[in-house]
Amino acid sequence: TLLMLPFATVLEPFPKLVRDISRDQGKEVTLILEGQDVEIDRRILEEMKDPLIHLVRNSLDHGIERPDVRARHGKPANANLKIQISQQSSNRIEIVVSDDGAGIDVEKVKKTSVARRILTEKESQSLTDDEALSLIFRSEVSTSDIITDLSGRGLGLAIVQEKVDKLGGHVLVQSTPMVGTSFLISLPLTLATFRGILAECGEHLFVIPTSNVQRVVRIKTETIRKVENRETIVLNGRVLLFVWLTDVLEISREQSDRNEKELLSAVILSAGQRSVAFGLDRIVSEQEVIVKGLGKQLARVRNIAGATVLSSGEVVPILNVSDLVKSALTKSKSSSRAVLKVQETTKKSSRVLIAEDSITSRTLLKNILESAGYEVQAVVDGSEAWNALRTQSFDILVSDVQMPKLDGFELTGKIRSDKKLAELPVVLVTSLESVEDREKGIDAGASAYIVKSSFDQSNLLDVVSRLL
Repeated sequence: TLLMLPFATVLEPFPKLVRDISRDQGKEVTLILEGQDVEIDRRILEEMKDPLIHLVRNSLDHGIERPDVRARHGKPANANLKIQISQQSSNRIEIVVSDDGAGIDVEKVKKTSVARRILTEKESQSLTDDEALSLIFRSEVSTSDIITDLSGRGLGLAIVQEKVDKLGGHVLVQSTPMVGTSFLISLPLTLATFRGILAECGEHLFVIPTSNVQRVVRIKTETIRKVENRETIVLNGRVLLFVWLTDVLEISREQSDRNEKELLSAVILSAGQRSVAFGLDRIVSEQEVIVKGLGKQLARVRNIAGATVLSSGEVVPILNVSDLVKSALTKSKSSSRAVLKVQETTKKSSRVLIAEDSITSRTLLKNILESAGYEVQAVVDGSEAWNALRTQSFDILVSDVQMPKLDGFELTGKIRSDKKLAELPVVLVTSLESVEDREKGIDAGASAYIVKSSFDQSNLLDVVSRLL
């Protein structure tokens, strides 16, 4: 049973924190707490304490002005800092941390972004205020440096967003000059967690649900026998199909790596009445993991059930055991090795650029293509993709359609209008599946259009392989 606790348990030290910092800085601030009785998973409460302290410190340090400054702008000397908690639905809550301070200087955000070469001067001028504000959450750049240049407003936002993402939530910022700033955090009421085995395979990490694992074993290489062109092992008198997880997931790796080891790690996975032994490089640990669904971005990916974020911040796929067992039982070992050999020899020199604003989709696409032997670079939107294409050399672009600043259709159109890039293959991977949207993709000049709801990693690899 999950232990649900009222939000008041984590907010207890905040009144003293606000009083102490306000007094040290010569500011007059009233802390207003609303919704303290809303109950939430204890684990979420523990994880959110530090991010909330970051946001409160930022408001006090850099958002709220001193009384004399507020008076010059016709504002009351006493400022308000408010933390509101409300239940938005049966399974989600919203936390709003707001102040009536100076707000975030959007123009300075733009100038700093240009100075750090995140945007060109022209691109910065075309940004809306909301788009400019979103730059302070960028994980691909040194957010702390940007914020420091903004007089420190929002220090720690990278940490806040990482923590909220890990919990399966999202955070937004709204700010109006001289009126104030609000951070809106949406979180699940409880965490969907399970025990999982963290395994390493082909230099990649995966999580296998412990509930589907019959046994974890160490086997001698010499005990693997080939029966009807399939490798098998005998365990407690049972003959089990033995496959390498890398083969089922279509991850390339050196054949010699397998033969050099006298002892191999394997997990016996079951689905229905069938059991299969999967060979791995290493069992790292068993731990509690938080499930993060792939959502609309990638509704169905063969062999992948979701993703989780490790304490290191690394996004790791959670394997779908039912799919793995089916794939292992139907896959021909000889053909899979032939495919891997072709991938290793023909694809390693090909460079792929991925443009995708969803971190889950971006990481998954990157892993799929890198596992197939491609050299991959990933960016967070169409504007960054356009900059990368103009400054570097790529063999193919795999892009989302719905992205901020420059969407996939517009990006494709710019590529087709550019003399140097006009022949570059462009694969659009999108949740937009209407006939009209497909026609837009064709009109823009896309080489292929893959709908995420029917996404399959082998389809993507087939399309990319054909276009190259």
